[in-house]
Amino acid sequence: MSQRSGQEDPERYLFVDRAVVYNPAAQADWTAKRLVWIPSERNGFEAASVREERGDEVVVELAENGKKAVVSKDDIQKMNPPKFSKVEDMAELTCLNEASVLHNLKDRYYSGLIYTYSGLFCVVINPYKNLPIYSENIIEMYRGKKRHEMPPHIYAISESAYRCMLQDREDQSILCTGESGAGKTENTKKVIQYLAHVASSHKGRKDHIPPDSPKPVKPQVQNAVSGSLFYGELERQLLQANPILESFGNAKTVKNDNSSRFGKFIRINFDVTGYIVGANIETYLLEKSRAIRQAKDERTFHIFYQLLAGAGEHLKSDLLLEGFDHYRFLSNGNITIPGQQDKDNFQETMEAMHIMSFGHEEILAMLKVVSSVLQFGNITFKKERNSDQASMPDNTAAQKLCHLLGMNVMEFTRAILSPRIKVGRDYVQKAQTKEQADFAVEALGKATYERLFRWLVHRINKALDRTKRQGASFIGILDIAGFEIFQLNSFEQMCINYTNEKLQQLFNHTMFVLEQEEYQREGIEWSFIDFGLDLQPCIDLIERPANPPGVLALLDEECWFPKATDKTFVAKLVQEQGTHTKFQKPRQLKDKADFCIMHYAGKVDYKADEWLMKNMDPLNDNVATLLHQSTDKFIAELWKDEIQTIQRASFYDTSLDDPAVDRIVGLDQVAGMNETAFGATYKTKKGMFRTVGQLYKESLTKLMATLRNTNPNFVRCIIPNHEKRAGKLEPHLVLDQLRCNGVLEGIRICRQGFPNRIVFQEFRQRYEILTPNAIPKGFMDGKQACERMIRALELDPNLFRIGQSKIFFRTGVLAHLEEERDLKITDIIIYFQSVCRGYLARKAFAKKQQQLSALKVLQRNCAAYLKLRHWQWWRLFTKVKPLLQVTRQEEEMQAKDEELVKVKERQLKVENELVEMERKHQQLIEEKNILAEQLHAETELFAEAEEMRVRLLSRKQELEEILHDLESRVEEEEERNQSLQNEKKKMQSHIQDLEEQLDEEEAARQKLQLDKVTAEAKIKKMEEDILLLEDQNSKFLKERKLLEDSIGEMTSQLTEEEEKAKNLSKLKNKQELMMVDLEERLKKEEKTRQELEKAKRKLDAETTDLQDQIIELQAQIEELKIQLSKKEEELHAALARSDEETVQKNNALKQVRELQAHLAELQEDLESEKMSRSKAEKLKRDLSEELEALKTELEDTLDTTAAQQELRSKREQEVAELKKAIDDESQIHEALIQEVRQRHATALEEVSEQLEQAKRFKVNLEKNKQSLENENKELACDVKSLQQAKMESEHKRKKMEVQLQEFMSRATEGERVKGELAERSHKLQSEVDNAYTLQEEAEKKSIKLAKEVDKLNSKLQDSEELRQEETRQKLNLSGQIRQLEVDKNTLLEQQEEEEEARRNLEKQLQMLHSQLFETKKKLEEDVGSMEGLEEMKRKLQKDVELTSQRLEEKTSAMDKMEKTKNRLQQELDDLMVDLDHQRQTVSNLEKKQKKFDQLLAEEKSVSARYAEERDRAEAEAREKDTKALSMARALEEALEAKDELERFNKQLRAEMEDLMSSKDDVGKSVHELEKSKRTLEQQVEEMRTQLEELEDELQATEDGKLRLEVNMQAMKAQFDRDLQARDEQGEEKKRSLVKQVREMEAELEEERKQRTLAVASKKKLEMDLNELEGQIEAGNKGRDEAVKQLKKLQAQMKDYQRELEEARASRDEIFTQSKESEKKLKGLEAEILQLQEDHAASERARRHAEQERDELAEEIASSASGKSSLLEEKRRLEARIAQLEEELEEEQGNMELLNDRFRKTNIQVETLNTELAAERSTAQKSENARQQMERQNKDLKSKLAELEGTVKSKFKASITALEAKILQLEEQMEQEAKERAAANKIIRRTEKKLKEVMLQVEDERRHADQYKEQMEKANSRMKQLKRQLEEAEEEATRANGARRKLQRELDDATEASEALTREVNTLKNRLRRGGPVSSFSSGRSGRRKLNLDGASVDMSDDDSDSRAGDFNDIQTANAE
Repeated sequence: MSQRSGQEDPERYLFVDRAVVYNPAAQADWTAKRLVWIPSERNGFEAASVREERGDEVVVELAENGKKAVVSKDDIQKMNPPKFSKVEDMAELTCLNEASVLHNLKDRYYSGLIYTYSGLFCVVINPYKNLPIYSENIIEMYRGKKRHEMPPHIYAISESAYRCMLQDREDQSILCTGESGAGKTENTKKVIQYLAHVASSHKGRKDHIPPDSPKPVKPQVQNAVSGSLFYGELERQLLQANPILESFGNAKTVKNDNSSRFGKFIRINFDVTGYIVGANIETYLLEKSRAIRQAKDERTFHIFYQLLAGAGEHLKSDLLLEGFDHYRFLSNGNITIPGQQDKDNFQETMEAMHIMSFGHEEILAMLKVVSSVLQFGNITFKKERNSDQASMPDNTAAQKLCHLLGMNVMEFTRAILSPRIKVGRDYVQKAQTKEQADFAVEALGKATYERLFRWLVHRINKALDRTKRQGASFIGILDIAGFEIFQLNSFEQMCINYTNEKLQQLFNHTMFVLEQEEYQREGIEWSFIDFGLDLQPCIDLIERPANPPGVLALLDEECWFPKATDKTFVAKLVQEQGTHTKFQKPRQLKDKADFCIMHYAGKVDYKADEWLMKNMDPLNDNVATLLHQSTDKFIAELWKDEIQTIQRASFYDTSLDDPAVDRIVGLDQVAGMNETAFGATYKTKKGMFRTVGQLYKESLTKLMATLRNTNPNFVRCIIPNHEKRAGKLEPHLVLDQLRCNGVLEGIRICRQGFPNRIVFQEFRQRYEILTPNAIPKGFMDGKQACERMIRALELDPNLFRIGQSKIFFRTGVLAHLEEERDLKITDIIIYFQSVCRGYLARKAFAKKQQQLSALKVLQRNCAAYLKLRHWQWWRLFTKVKPLLQVTRQEEEMQAKDEELVKVKERQLKVENELVEMERKHQQLIEEKNILAEQLHAETELFAEAEEMRVRLLSRKQELEEILHDLESRVEEEEERNQSLQNEKKKMQSHIQDLEEQLDEEEAARQKLQLDKVTAEAKIKKMEEDILLLEDQNSKFLKERKLLEDSIGEMTSQLTEEEEKAKNLSKLKNKQELMMVDLEERLKKEEKTRQELEKAKRKLDAETTDLQDQIIELQAQIEELKIQLSKKEEELHAALARSDEETVQKNNALKQVRELQAHLAELQEDLESEKMSRSKAEKLKRDLSEELEALKTELEDTLDTTAAQQELRSKREQEVAELKKAIDDESQIHEALIQEVRQRHATALEEVSEQLEQAKRFKVNLEKNKQSLENENKELACDVKSLQQAKMESEHKRKKMEVQLQEFMSRATEGERVKGELAERSHKLQSEVDNAYTLQEEAEKKSIKLAKEVDKLNSKLQDSEELRQEETRQKLNLSGQIRQLEVDKNTLLEQQEEEEEARRNLEKQLQMLHSQLFETKKKLEEDVGSMEGLEEMKRKLQKDVELTSQRLEEKTSAMDKMEKTKNRLQQELDDLMVDLDHQRQTVSNLEKKQKKFDQLLAEEKSVSARYAEERDRAEAEAREKDTKALSMARALEEALEAKDELERFNKQLRAEMEDLMSSKDDVGKSVHELEKSKRTLEQQVEEMRTQLEELEDELQATEDGKLRLEVNMQAMKAQFDRDLQARDEQGEEKKRSLVKQVREMEAELEEERKQRTLAVASKKKLEMDLNELEGQIEAGNKGRDEAVKQLKKLQAQMKDYQRELEEARASRDEIFTQSKESEKKLKGLEAEILQLQEDHAASERARRHAEQERDELAEEIASSASGKSSLLEEKRRLEARIAQLEEELEEEQGNMELLNDRFRKTNIQVETLNTELAAERSTAQKSENARQQMERQNKDLKSKLAELEGTVKSKFKASITALEAKILQLEEQMEQEAKERAAANKIIRRTEKKLKEVMLQVEDERRHADQYKEQMEKANSRMKQLKRQLEEAEEEATRANGARRKLQRELDDATEASEALTREVNTLKNRLRRGGPVSSFSSGRSGRRKLNLDGASVDMSDDDSDSRAGDFNDIQTANAE
């Protein structure tokens, strides 16, 4: 593997291939697809492209498989441009989020790049394989380089720390954190390796370091000195310290084969020159529990296995070693590590010890201790038979142990089994149990290994210490476990997490201090933020000492109390810190965790098992003393007193390793300790009980103090997977570690600032293309240039800051600039390609033209040669011509011209040389003058220097004298210092002795404390037992006395009862028969009553359901409004692109339509006002009728008092008649019960059908919603088509206007329906108030009823004024309605219960009278007239009883009044709170209005800018048109001239032919012919060149036109993009406003919930009141009044039912109009909630029944003690019997109401069945759910029936007992007369209270009126805000009109350009055909300017005329 890795190129694992990163195709793909990150369960995040936005949701297409998904906008994270792919520093990412960080790390990891920077972090991911990036060549590569010059590496971090230490003279620290197996130890070794190489004082390095990996499954011992690399002795020892520490402190775990089970801080000291002069290692957090216990598949420390596998036979015999399986502390036996041999590792460890200068005796002593730890586990104990005391049956292991440790076996056994404890002045031996002995042995084993490890670290430090050369500064390397979050965490995890909290706080502070220092250095305005304070609350929760105490302080406090347990600690912690923001209690009782702490990395659950024991860490002092007295010096040194007295702090098990003992980082510097001896190093505070938590807190404080004094460098190690596989990365695992390691926390901090920064030059170079005209030509400062560019880019000032050398950006800004740059470059490239293609095409065309002309010349010459070759004169001419001198004139002229050119060149050269020589001469003269001046200055300086030298010599002599004086003083001070040092040592020894004495006293005190605690516990236990016995004795004595008294009473009662039993035996038999019949009837009637009550509750639940649906519909209407506003904006935007010519006309028409719509709304409002007024009048009439009815009832009640007196006299005669009537009524009731059951069954079926139909209707509405969405899509298509064709856009615009009007009409209709619902809600509220007033005024006069009617009328008028409130207020009113309806229902139930109780009492009285009548007859026959008189006396006493009961009723009514008063006061308070919330919302709306005005101003400025751009485009288009026309005219003239020349050419050719053919003209001069021919050819060539020039000009005009078209298209696209961006911004702002409104509504909903809770508590109190009222007997007067009120309430219920039917009808209308039914799921959930509420109600009823049963049982039990309570019990039972008879009548009336209601529902069902028949399948699921809930209800009914049966069985027994005691109760009638006088007093008091309550009610009503006035003011303010919003919308429409106008002008420009293209094409076609060009007029005069590629050609008509004249002159000349 190493060979293969050595052959690989190391740069592949360090550098990124930027060619792949800067791929243009990837950049274009990113720009086109709008790629984003979406969450994924499998990959963490996946790439996707945005396809469509739907409000708060986005439709995306996955890049991997092309599937589409709908994701919330909040879940989407932006993707960085491809230029940021595999970026080396993630702080440079422009989009900083979790997905981008994970993707960057993943890409780099898969490319072999394991190191990545993240701001100050260096993130390392374990590669699980060897990488060739750790060789000496790599070290040299990084040596002396800055961090940003090289790719990320652990060497770069080390080099940075080393250079900072040398340059700044500041101590450095490198903090490596991470999970187990992430590579902390390996990276620590790489740091040491680098520093040893770079800072080595030994110069003889020859070979290089062998390559290795940062964490290749961590090889157990990695010898960094292997090979031929030689360091100095100190460097070798520093490198060899790691193998020793790994052997004794590392172990194999499930995650890691070489896991460090301790933390360490390696401190390397350097001198001034940078060489290593020493080192020191501090360790802490040793997991010493691993020495005695390991988890499955894990090993203990390596040294145990190395010793057993690598020791020789001699060594094994000396150390008494055995096999792996013989040791209990090796839990899993011999587990091997793959690729490692323990035997070889043992030899390497021994070699490392020899290099560290360990002696043979030291090594052997250490190995003995290791073997003794194993022997501790082999000691076994057994429990003795007769006691709990432990015994040691086999002491073989103890003998081996004592041999190894140098102890006596007997003393050791005695110390373990029966240790001595000091009690007072004496020592006592205490026997130990088996568990205590096992615990003691394990504690000794752990402590022994811990002390060995501490000694080993001290010995290594001693070897590395160099006192000769003192270190100037140091570099500390911290290797610590990272944040740990398990399912359940204990004390050790809390300490680790506490450490990481402090380290993260250090990082946050360091990171942002550096960040903000750079801001300050760059001159950026910035308010300092200390992000370290974010973690302070959690740190305070753990470490705060008091006020309130933290976790560690409370744990220490509990350790002082003997009876304290882990549970008491948790309880105290919850009590003290329960309200802390970072503390949470377990939410459920079943939770295993005791408490939770909110750390920065997440919520951590802690289980407080054995925390007190871990914090105290006890140890057997007897054995510790024996070990201190061991014969082995090494053991005695380990356990000497100085170390023994140190409080132990361990980790993991008791897992804090001793921080004080290990001299945690910087302990010497912080505490001012200079000693280096072993004892002084471990010296701590003594004389007090020190817990593990205290010591750990102190050590951590010292550690943090040291780290704060250094400059920290952070390395975060990440484990990619738990399978130890290379190349595999689990995203969720990495994300968790990034969160725990604080990387994401660092990114959160970066987001707060300006993480992206770029220097001015690079910013200008990269983004100047976006602002081409912003920077003028010439030199300009970089800062000014950037400021101009920023102004041109129009960036938000909050998104950037400009410093002195850089420009800073927020996250995401550079990505936006990159997008704009890509678009700009794309346009430029397209334009460049078009220019290149045009140039190539023109060049090819010119070449073809030249070829064509050459071909014509060749043809002509060939033809002429063929004609002349046989002509003799031609032959003569060809022979004579070369001989003529004229032919050579041209050659001579050419030669002369060449010579002339050469001479001119020479002359110019000479002149230039002359000028150059003159310049040099002048320069030399100037230099000479300068040198002369410098020489003069130097002479002056020399003179001054000479003077300075003389002064310095004198100064030197003075300083030497001062130096001699100082040296003498120093010698004196040294002598004095030496004497002080000697005194100090004496004092220290004295203090040490005192501390030892103090420790002994402390140990004795602790033992006494333990004994005292145990004794106190025993004494308390005995005292408690004595108290219990005394209590039992006293109870028995009391019971004995009571039993004796009761026996005496029972004997006396028995005699009386025997006498009475004879008389009453016959009466008893008859009464038993009657009671049996009545019980049977009672059962039947109770069943029917329960069924009817459930049906009634179900219908009430349906009404509340409907009201909830109405509220939901109102919310839907509001959502429709929002959608309508969005549609209007889209419609205006679409119309703006097409309506340019008729924009003013359309605006006027739109205003007219808006006025008409407003007029229609006003008319509808007027109609609704009329309807509401008519309804109010109708309600007024109903109230007046109710008032009259109440008056009549009041008169009837007055009449009934007289009638009652008559009834008393006739009571005896009616007894017999009542008995017969009861028999008849029982038969009638049975028939009625059968009918009621049948009706109930039919009613249930009808209700179920109605529910099905309602659900089907919901499904239908969902379909309507889908159709609406389809319509929206069609509208979007229409908008697109508007851009394509003008005629289609007009048609579709009209269609959209019609649809808009429909939507507006629907919205107005929804508003009208809302008004009606609000009116109904107010009506219901007024009716409920009326019900309250009816109940209160039943006790008073009829005059107050009129006042209440007037107040109700005023409330109705107020409700009419409040109908235009916003949706939130309507929801509040609906919530109040529900509460009032609940109150009404509770009042109705109370009245029904009162009526039932009164009826029952009346019937019971009738039954008792009948029974008494029969008994009276029998007594008359037996006794005579005397007993009859006594019977009459009893009747009179019962009448007195009735009057007293009436008085009690009066008192209960007064209590009711008080409760209603309190309830009204609470409601008033709630309304005041709602008013405050409304005021807050009004202020928020005003702020939003201001923001909206600002947005409108921005929109206006944007529209003005677009108008300017449009004007410029029009001006350019007009210029292009004029240029095209002028070029067309020039082309026409050129074509005419061409035709003339061609005609002239033809004429000349004809003449030539004539001349050639005519033989008569042979004598003409050949020279003249040749001359004329040459002139003609020259003219032809000139004409051709002119023609070519004209064609080039034409081509240039075409190119200009194409450029114009491209520019027009680009401007159009830019305009569309800007417009779309503005629309999106507007929509986002609207969505944010809507979101805020929804949040306010949610807050109001929470307030409603709180109010419902208050109402529920009020109901509970009212239920208690009802229970008390149920025990009071009702009089005849109360019964009649209750009956009349019941009838009245039934009439009101009918009215409510009618209104409910109207509400249902309105609901159906709203459903059909709105066409939205997204609430199907909500409806189902509401049904489930309602069923759950029914279930809860039944549970409450069951509990109520159980409570009644318990009360009855208590009353039955108490009946034996008091006869008065028996009388009340009798009345109560008789009322219960009569109650069932009256319930039948009540249920009959209820059934009639139900029948009416069900008939109406049947009508609705028939209408809905026709519409919803097709949707039955979808409703079947909800039907199944309903059936399941019905089954549950049936089960609950059966349970309730069983409970009632049990209650009835108990009733039977109580009735029989009561019948036996009736005669005794009759004797108590005399006592009732006395109670009557007390009742009269109570009546007078209640009347006074009633008057006071009425006065209070009046005051409350006045407060309610004041509240309504405040509500009216709020409504007026809301109307004003509405008007402002409408004005803002009008301004938006005007801006949209301006946009439309600009769009129209752009369309005109495109049409003009198309017309130009058509004209140019026609010109081209005609030129190709060669025909005349007649489409352009040439008669225009004037000047025309042609723009051709930046050059202009001015051409006038006069020029064209002059050219034509020249052609004519040539023609005439030729003709002559």
